[in-house]
Amino acid sequence: MASVIVNSHGGPEVYAQTADDRLEPGEGQLLVELTVSGVNFLDVVQRRGALPTPFRAGVEGVGTVVTIGDGVEGFSDGDRVGWMAGGQGSFSGHALVAADKAVPVPEDIDDETAVAALMQGITAHYLTTDTFPVAAGDVVLIHAAAGGLGQMLTQIAALKGATVIGTTSTAEKAEIARANGAVHVFGYEDFATRVLDVTDGEGVSVIYDGVGATTFESDLEAVRTRGTIVVVGNASGPVPPVDVNTLNTSGSLFLTRPTVADHVRTPEELRAHTDEIFEWIRNGELKVSIGARFPIAEVTAAFDALESRATTGKIVLEH
Repeated sequence: MASVIVNSHGGPEVYAQTADDRLEPGEGQLLVELTVSGVNFLDVVQRRGALPTPFRAGVEGVGTVVTIGDGVEGFSDGDRVGWMAGGQGSFSGHALVAADKAVPVPEDIDDETAVAALMQGITAHYLTTDTFPVAAGDVVLIHAAAGGLGQMLTQIAALKGATVIGTTSTAEKAEIARANGAVHVFGYEDFATRVLDVTDGEGVSVIYDGVGATTFESDLEAVRTRGTIVVVGNASGPVPPVDVNTLNTSGSLFLTRPTVADHVRTPEELRAHTDEIFEWIRNGELKVSIGARFPIAEVTAAFDALESRATTGKIVLEH
């Protein structure tokens, strides 16, 4: 099996493949043989400079426990597990995973569904339960509503009784957003005006913005007084520096940039998120969309697709 290594920072072309090293788990670790890996924007951030080179690429995966390190309880050889942090090197045949960052994968959840429900599912869950507890009667605006995270956010917000407004870049993506529960779907041009039109000038309760630079200024217009803007990504570039007084003059707004690491600090927090996500999937209340599949040998093509926003749903790498 192969390992994917980043020897220098740059675009998807810097991913290099090498023979998979034989690893041994240290204290508190699991050695896992991977079946699928998830492709995430966190991988892009690492590749562009967030981690010193060289490093083993990949942060999210699902596979089978091969060996258990000292001090690990609650796992056995042969267990199926998933993780979306604590398993750097997940674009490899084998990865070392921190046991306290791993979750058991239920027997009735397949590997692809599980990996698609981890990073994006956990993120959508904490964003709608902790960052802003979405409730019946709320009006929610979700940018990039046809993406992997956007689809999860749309479904969960609708499940909680909110009215969802989505933005997408194409008519085809708009249909995907509607299929996931969005009541209104707009393009990005003049979206703030259209949001105000359908909310009788009130604006939305919360905005989940994974686009960033090109949408943020209009977010300030589209959110209601005392509303919340949650920046969850920067597909168009980072949000420019914000004068805190802007939040005052725009309606006493709340602005936050949460990270998944701060919401899964303990195994208990992690399991609380995944338990409900898996239960929703099991009950048919949450559907996971696989947007594209690539063999691990085509990791560069997978990230070309992700970063060009050419796909919808989750991109997975098959081992």
